[in-house]
Amino acid sequence: MITAPPDILESPFALERAQAYLRWRERKLARYPRRAEDLIVEVRDPRNLSAAEAAEIRRVCAAANMAVYASPLAGLADKDIPRRLGARLGLERLQANPLADEDGISSLEVAPDKSARGYIPYSNRRLLWHTDGYYNAPGERIHAFILHCVRPAAAGGENRLLDPEIAYILLRDADPEYVRALSAPDAMTIPANEEDPAAPRPAQTGPVFSSDGGALHMRYTARTRSIEWRADEASQAAVQFLKGILDSDSPYVFTLRLEGGQGLVCNNVLHDRSAFTDDPAPAPGRLVYRARYSDCIAPA
Repeated sequence: MITAPPDILESPFALERAQAYLRWRERKLARYPRRAEDLIVEVRDPRNLSAAEAAEIRRVCAAANMAVYASPLAGLADKDIPRRLGARLGLERLQANPLADEDGISSLEVAPDKSARGYIPYSNRRLLWHTDGYYNAPGERIHAFILHCVRPAAAGGENRLLDPEIAYILLRDADPEYVRALSAPDAMTIPANEEDPAAPRPAQTGPVFSSDGGALHMRYTARTRSIEWRADEASQAAVQFLKGILDSDSPYVFTLRLEGGQGLVCNNVLHDRSAFTDDPAPAPGRLVYRARYSDCIAPA
C-alpha cells in the first residue's frame, strides 16, 4: 500500500480532504493566467523595484507561481540584478551548487568543459522537463529560482513552463490514484553521481509531490537515464500520464523566450529549454544568470 508522507496529510493536497481541495482548485483556476503574455510585468530597474512593481510580480506569482519581468537592461552583465530582485521578493537563502560561480549564482552559457561532463545547462542542447534540484536531499529543496537573461541566443532557447499546482490538478482530476502514487516516499530515485569527483552526489529517493508548510512542492525530471521510478503499476501509469501532459499542447503550458533584460522568477515551476544556436565567435553567446533559493516568493 502506498502511503503519503505525513506533511501532505495536513494540507488541501491530502486526498482525504476532498472539499478543501475543491475550494482551493476553484480559487486557483479562477485567477490563473490565460496566456504567456499575462505573466509579463514591465519594470524600470529590477535592482530597484518600486513598491507597485514588486506587488505586481507577487500578484502574478500568487496566481501562477511564476512571473516574467521585462526591463530595459539588455546586455548588462550584473549579478546584482537577480540578487537584489530576489531579496526584494523575500528570497534570501541563496542555494549554491558545485558548478555555480563563487557567489552562488550560476552563469549559464556554453562551457565545453562542463558540458563534456554531462551538464546540459552549460551546452546549447535541449533541456528536458524538470524542476530544479530534483536530485537534492529533502532538507535542500529548491523552492524558488530566478533566471535573468543578459543575452539571448541568436536562435532558439525557448522555455516551456508549467505550474506544479496545475500539474497536480490535472493528475488528480484524471485519477486521484496518480497523486497517491506520486506522493509515495519512494516514488522517484535519482542514483548516486559517482562519475564526477568534482560534484559527487549520493542517491536520493523521495516523492514527486509533497507539502511543505501547506505549500505544494514538486520534484521531477523527464530524464529516462539516471532515474528509477517506483515499479508498481499505479506509479508507472501516473508517470506516463504526467508525461502526456507535458508533451501536449495544453493551454496551461506557457511557451516563451527570455530576451535581454527579461527574467523568470518562480516557485520552482516545471520547465524545459529548447536547443539554441549562438552567433559565430567572437560574438558573445547566450548568457543567463540562475539563482536558486531555499525560500518561496513572499506573498503579495
